[in-house]
Amino acid sequence: MMDVLLLLGLAILLGLSGGKSGKKLGSPLVVGYILIGVILGASVLGIFQPDLVDKLDVVNYLALALIGFDIGGELSLDVLKKLGRSVSYITFLEAFGAFTWVTLAVLLLTRKLYIALIFGALACATAPAATVDVLREYKTAGPLTSTVFAVVALDDAIAIIIYAFASAFAKISISGYEQISFITIMSTPLMEIGGSILLGMLMGMVLGYVTRRTHDRNELLILSLGSILICTGLANMFHFSLILANMAMGMTLINLPLTDRRAFDVVSSVSPPIYVLFFVLIGARLRVDLLPAMGILGLTYILFRVTGKSIGSFLGARVSSAEEAVAKYLGFCLFSQAGVAIGLAVQAWHEFQAYGVEGYQLGLLAINVIAATTLIFQVIGPISTKFAVVKAGEVGKHA
Repeated sequence: MMDVLLLLGLAILLGLSGGKSGKKLGSPLVVGYILIGVILGASVLGIFQPDLVDKLDVVNYLALALIGFDIGGELSLDVLKKLGRSVSYITFLEAFGAFTWVTLAVLLLTRKLYIALIFGALACATAPAATVDVLREYKTAGPLTSTVFAVVALDDAIAIIIYAFASAFAKISISGYEQISFITIMSTPLMEIGGSILLGMLMGMVLGYVTRRTHDRNELLILSLGSILICTGLANMFHFSLILANMAMGMTLINLPLTDRRAFDVVSSVSPPIYVLFFVLIGARLRVDLLPAMGILGLTYILFRVTGKSIGSFLGARVSSAEEAVAKYLGFCLFSQAGVAIGLAVQAWHEFQAYGVEGYQLGLLAINVIAATTLIFQVIGPISTKFAVVKAGEVGKHA
């Protein structure tokens, strides 16, 4: 077996090469990173086997933490005051739009409510990583960009809550008699979300206090990265959402009095190789051989998730009188699917094993379909995001 550090170095350099090659063809860098990962993974060359990728989870944790911190830094109170009403309507309607459309479509296809509810809930989540990477790559700024940052920051929290309700009803549907305590079921996601936000706020206040007195760039980088790692470690220890915790830390920091963007700037200066490796490893996890296995159910899921996200975001923008660019193009920025959807699919597999053969088959179906559709969404998501920000005229507006 090749040395792990050698593999990581090759992944970063080959990922960069793939990203630049893809960019020459007009696609965002992240698409090239992911496709290089697919080639290096079990689907093609088998250099990055699943057990090795699992051992490199620390890279995923760090990249997601940096993305959460970056998103939080874009959510200043001034921006939120301008977007507050529209973001609330849009996030609610695009999440429930995906849930409603996918649930109804899968119900008509399978005639089984418990399958429809679970896939509807899984459709809600939007992966922020690829979307944010595209926005950074093309230096976008404007109402669409600001709305995207806010929506993807809140989207996963809503997805977790929707899944909690959907799984409760699915368990009732599949068992026919099982008594479900909604208080028990809801306490876990609500504690996860509340704990994540509280942890992030506390870490943000601490980081703001120490960095305010720091003027050396290297020292500022050490303090910022150290705080991000502590926040991430505590989130994992207490089973909180590391993305939400770091987002709350970044949001708290950017809104403290006398705080500037220095901490965000120094962190962004070291994050590119981590992001490249992160997306290569995502690609290595994806299984091309699972694409045929998703069948009609997977195609239905893809079609109606896209439909629900698009219509929901459009209606939310119209109801809240958002900018025209937001109404027309936001839906294109919400297609990416990864961590949270996969995590919830794995959770469904564990939860429903206790519900007999049907429960076991449901969990297995969720994992296979979500893994296969993630490969498709991770490719079309960044491309559609680029299309949206170009059409909205927001490319190159960020300093």
